[in-house]
Amino acid sequence: MACNPSNCQSNCYGNKEKAEIVVVGEEYVSTNQNLCIKCKTNEPIGGDEGRMFCVECFRSNLYGKFRLAVTSHAMITPTDNVLVAFSGGPSSRVALQFVHELQHKSLKNFDASRDRSLPVFGVGVAFIDETTISPLPSHDIDRAIQDIRLIVSNLAPPIKQLHVVPIENIYSGDGMNRLKNLLDAVSDTTGKEDLLLHLRMSSLQKVASESGYNKIVLGLCTSRIACHVISATVKGQGYSLPADIQYVDSRWEIPVVLPLRDCLVQELNMLCHLDGLKTVELLKGPCSGINGLVSSFVRVLQEENPSRECTIVRTAGKLTPFHFNRIPESDDSVIPLATRRRQKRYNLKPNESISSETFCPICNSPLNKSDMLRLSNLGSCRTSSDSFGAACCSSCRFQILPKDPSSIDHFYSLLPQPLVARAKHSSYDNLSLLREQIQDCLLSDNEDES
Repeated sequence: MACNPSNCQSNCYGNKEKAEIVVVGEEYVSTNQNLCIKCKTNEPIGGDEGRMFCVECFRSNLYGKFRLAVTSHAMITPTDNVLVAFSGGPSSRVALQFVHELQHKSLKNFDASRDRSLPVFGVGVAFIDETTISPLPSHDIDRAIQDIRLIVSNLAPPIKQLHVVPIENIYSGDGMNRLKNLLDAVSDTTGKEDLLLHLRMSSLQKVASESGYNKIVLGLCTSRIACHVISATVKGQGYSLPADIQYVDSRWEIPVVLPLRDCLVQELNMLCHLDGLKTVELLKGPCSGINGLVSSFVRVLQEENPSRECTIVRTAGKLTPFHFNRIPESDDSVIPLATRRRQKRYNLKPNESISSETFCPICNSPLNKSDMLRLSNLGSCRTSSDSFGAACCSSCRFQILPKDPSSIDHFYSLLPQPLVARAKHSSYDNLSLLREQIQDCLLSDNEDES
């Protein structure tokens, strides 16, 4: 039975200082400023970020969100080898810390087990070095990298390998100049920011694939996702938005998971402060495009109402996810019985008819019906650059591709091989499947109209 003022026998609500009683969900909660609302014993840390929790309950609550996301969506299993993307900021720092604690606990259980049937998952850390294109002095970035090495090395065993990957390594040849020229070829400020974001993901995919990792952990939190929801809508990416905001994204060669999806950045900052988690903030130039404007707008909304970011993400979460927004089914015969018993798979309701095999070669977003119709006319494209442009989504065509048709060839020549290969895969290997999908969509529309 839930505790409430009428049946409480532990004097939770009979405090002499006249605590106000409010209803949270289906429970009565005391808002007494002198007691933690969870344990009702210790003093709260105060502030919106703490939500009136004491230090222990605040940390337990935050780690509980992480653990629930991991177990409910099969993000990390004992046989996995995961790569944590680490930028040095509070979100990725907490993600690394929580993954480390989960691994450390698994190691303890493994050592204490008699049959040792549950192996310990592996963990690596990747930092994308953007010295080539960063306005910061190289010695500042070198100092930050040394701090990152120290953070990773100070973690308790098992030892975690750190991969410091220059972003130009996505090219096989002279990547430094080609990368600079590629970014210079994008005139739109927002398009340049988005292209750099896509190149970071491609770099992470490359190092994960080459180093034997089977999952990538990102520290994206509720606050970042809320900004993405609005900015993607403004950019005309509403169709592909559901793909970006789920706990799991398996459209990539190496699936990407977001265990901090339910955590606010204010909470993560608070935890770093309370636990003394060292962060490395590399100052970057202000975002002057759509992304910067949206971040400022959402920040103001959050200051006015601390639940705004959660409301934005929760509302967008009602959109139908794609079929790849879950961990791919694996061969259960190679998974230990104990793992299969503990593992949970979130029962999504994906729309299997949504363009499941055709993606934009730049941002890897699923193409909508109009994009697929354009892609089906590749026979009229004379050059590889024309085919690449036809394979891109409407948003990338508008913000990233050069407006002058004569500049497309030069832009295409500067692209790294993974993006070119992705375009060829979308353009040629799936044309027959693409035509079938278009026909199915048209038949479905005709049935709806009738």
